[in-house]
Amino acid sequence: MILILAAIALVIMAGLIYMITSGTQISGMQKRYKTALDAGFGGTDVTFQLIAARGDPFDSATATLLNYHRSLSDACLADKLNKNTADWTGCDSSMTVGPASHDMYFDLGTIGYPTYRVYSKIVDTVEGNSGGDEGLIGKGVVASGSGEVTVVSRPYLYTIEVDAENLSNPAERAKLSVLYQY
Repeated sequence: MILILAAIALVIMAGLIYMITSGTQISGMQKRYKTALDAGFGGTDVTFQLIAARGDPFDSATATLLNYHRSLSDACLADKLNKNTADWTGCDSSMTVGPASHDMYFDLGTIGYPTYRVYSKIVDTVEGNSGGDEGLIGKGVVASGSGEVTVVSRPYLYTIEVDAENLSNPAERAKLSVLYQY
């Protein structure tokens, strides 16, 4: 009887130790993923700056600090920023982003902490609700009045794929898909 009770107690203790160990492992994985996800969010902000500056937002000191590299030509970047995806000439519009396929990459982090390489790629551009010709703004058949609603201009919608990975551990990564209007 004592042997049976000891065996049951041993199984219960083994189960508790297994649950504690697996809980610790899952907590560590979540922490590493959250850090990679935060690096991905930082990478999207840098990509937004690139789009807002229409291609080259960094001075040489900032580009060196971020280890910023652009892998697409000036003509391709201009196409991705100013034309619909169907009108791009020779630009990659596949949804895959990473070390083999990206428009730009940069490093985030400091010495002593994990450094993340963030790959970013514009995969789709759609002209928004306003085009290049805005000749009727402020004019038309209706006189201005208190009931007139002005449409907010959204010239372009960009679909951006972002992949952030730890340089010392490429398995520690996060991928983001972003729809950005500018």
